[in-house]
Amino acid sequence: MTTLLICLFIAMLLPYLAKGPVAVAMAKLGGYDNSHPREQQSRLTGFGARAVAAHQNAFESLLIFGLSVLAVIATQNVTDTAALLAVIHVIARTAYQVLYLIDKGTLRSLSWFVAIFCSFGILFQAF
Repeated sequence: MTTLLICLFIAMLLPYLAKGPVAVAMAKLGGYDNSHPREQQSRLTGFGARAVAAHQNAFESLLIFGLSVLAVIATQNVTDTAALLAVIHVIARTAYQVLYLIDKGTLRSLSWFVAIFCSFGILFQAF
């Protein structure tokens, strides 16, 4: 269970770590507008727009992964397979963030599929 909880913690950090490149892009767009950050983010293009999308997607992914991990823990079906899938999920999601930023769409999509299948694989361990 420790591996699952560590992976969950890392997955919880990923959206906030993904905010860093967004802040950098916003700073290059006339300075970080803390009064209207979402409006400023909507004007980002290229790297900045990809950074925003990666940041938002990290939150979306966290919901599915988090619920899967909690379901396995709640049903007391923590297995080595679930732990391995959690580790693979975290690696795939980290790769996803990097691939999004460097504009490698096909590889990014592949890492997304790996991560989502891992989340569903973890959930299936709960049954």
